[in-house]
Amino acid sequence: MRRRQLLTATGSAAVLPALSLLPLRADAQAGLTDSAIVLGQSAPFSGAAEQLGLQFHLGAQLFFEQLNAKGGVHGRRIELKRLDDGYEPDRCVANTKQFIGEGVFALFGYIGTPTSVVALPLATEAKVPFFAPFTGAEALRAPFNRYAIHVRASYFDETAAIVRQLTQVGIKRISVFYQNDAYGKAGLEGVSRALKALNMEPASTGTVERNTVDVAESIKSIMAGRPEAIVQISAYKSCAAFIREARKAGFAGNLYNVSFVGTQALLDELGKDARGVAVSQVMPFPYSPVSSISGEYLAAVRAKQGRAPNYSGIEGYVAAKVFTEALNRAGRGVNREGFITAIQGMRGLDLGGFPVDFGPNKHTGSKFVELTLLTEDGRIRR
Repeated sequence: MRRRQLLTATGSAAVLPALSLLPLRADAQAGLTDSAIVLGQSAPFSGAAEQLGLQFHLGAQLFFEQLNAKGGVHGRRIELKRLDDGYEPDRCVANTKQFIGEGVFALFGYIGTPTSVVALPLATEAKVPFFAPFTGAEALRAPFNRYAIHVRASYFDETAAIVRQLTQVGIKRISVFYQNDAYGKAGLEGVSRALKALNMEPASTGTVERNTVDVAESIKSIMAGRPEAIVQISAYKSCAAFIREARKAGFAGNLYNVSFVGTQALLDELGKDARGVAVSQVMPFPYSPVSSISGEYLAAVRAKQGRAPNYSGIEGYVAAKVFTEALNRAGRGVNREGFITAIQGMRGLDLGGFPVDFGPNKHTGSKFVELTLLTEDGRIRR
């Protein structure tokens, strides 16, 4: 796959719904009308993590637009409203309160750990489903929460796979570069847990503040540990900045990222500096029809002029597909509690090469993880 440019925020404005939220009909109950089911998404549509929110949203919209063109679910269209939080918790809280106040049926596709961890208590108190957040943080999964529903594997799953691959080839000095917030600390905990099981610990660590690219101090502290490999737990702009500075400092080893980094966005940021950079993935490969769900997503992308496939997009698409399956099972008389019960009944469901398995006390549908490698000529290799 040759490197493909992501849509810019300005270039995508024409294909995205307006940011203003229309009030629901007075007789709408919990985001339901006779003709629509209304969802709310708070995500970064500006700032250093904007491509994560934008591409997830576009992927979900691809599925919902196709669904709506066929008549929706039991005669209802799916409407996905969005608000920009800039990947900042306080803005996410305000957005979430607005969505809940307007009576959305569910909160869908929130992006990131620091925003999701402040939104979930609000959703729980209001008994609003918090569906498919784009985060693998354990704090959102344990203890079990009836209103939190996860489609993707966890950061513990991803970091365990990374540590397993590194240690199997004899690498022992593993350092961690992480964002100084709930997301970064969740990833650091995952790496530390995986290493502890092998009687090891991180060789060194370094941090970066959210929505910044000031990595000078983290380079110094991490390089002091003489790492053979570095695991990064941050967003694409800060990870790209760290990679460039690490190479300048003489680091010749591999750098591993978890899926939240935004694979295509990182690749586009790095260009030829992508050599030796790996990313763990929790979704099927989106660039060729290696599975039925990949082929389905690619066909939807190609039907939209100016769109390009990527991992964040297929995650939004898969989340929308799982959400719709639950609505189908719940029937025309669906309400929020019935929707959650329908999710819990989705046991061993194959979405075309991507299996999900939920249960009454199991709200994480997938443990799928695979590692990919970025190349200097703009490809992503499985």
